[in-house]
Amino acid sequence: MKASWQRRLPRLAPLGGGLFLAGIVFWGGFNWVIDLSNTQAFCVSCHVMRSTVYPEFERSSHFANRSGVRAACPDCHVPRPWLDKMLRKAAATNEIVHWLLGSIDTPEKFSARRIVLAREVWAGMKAGDSRECRACHDAVQPASDKQSTRARLMHGLMDQGGFTCIDCHRGIAHRLPVEAEADLDASLDRAHELLRSRAVACHECHRDMAAPPPGDEWPDEQETREGTAGEARGSRLPD
Repeated sequence: MKASWQRRLPRLAPLGGGLFLAGIVFWGGFNWVIDLSNTQAFCVSCHVMRSTVYPEFERSSHFANRSGVRAACPDCHVPRPWLDKMLRKAAATNEIVHWLLGSIDTPEKFSARRIVLAREVWAGMKAGDSRECRACHDAVQPASDKQSTRARLMHGLMDQGGFTCIDCHRGIAHRLPVEAEADLDASLDRAHELLRSRAVACHECHRDMAAPPPGDEWPDEQETREGTAGEARGSRLPD
């Protein structure tokens, strides 16, 4: 038995070496394709993208800004962790299928399904706690003293209120679908309830408003300060 294996080893060695080299070539080619699909040129190679969302992106601050930093499509739409990236790539094949089937192969068809596609992207960002946003932005640390009071109050909800960047910051790189206003209203309603529970007076955010909107009312500020003042001081961000 031992002699038999000794006779086979010289013949198996080249096979093992060939498989090893083939694995290296396959892995290198696989990563090359993944890297290629993570380029701006690849993303806009689809003519529907060039005629719809890409021109909108070119007019946004993510494309051109005073800092000179430009975010490319993969920076926002492709996760950096390897497993999450592979899952996103697998999900993206569904978009190719719909393009081949003719579901979104024209600007008109794309616009008709835009809110569905947008909500899928927002849901993915929400599930990932807006990690792609946080790769470049920090809501609290950089120049927090230069943020408006409203911004600091809203960013303060992120730790305890279950909010993440995409809950409020939608439509900043692409046109916001009209149907998305209801989604934003729901997020704002939830934010208002949290701010109210922290005894934050309305004028802290709405300093340009002399009176509440028609059909709405502001809580009595004296009542707001009393009873929950201790809790408010512990939860509100400083001016």
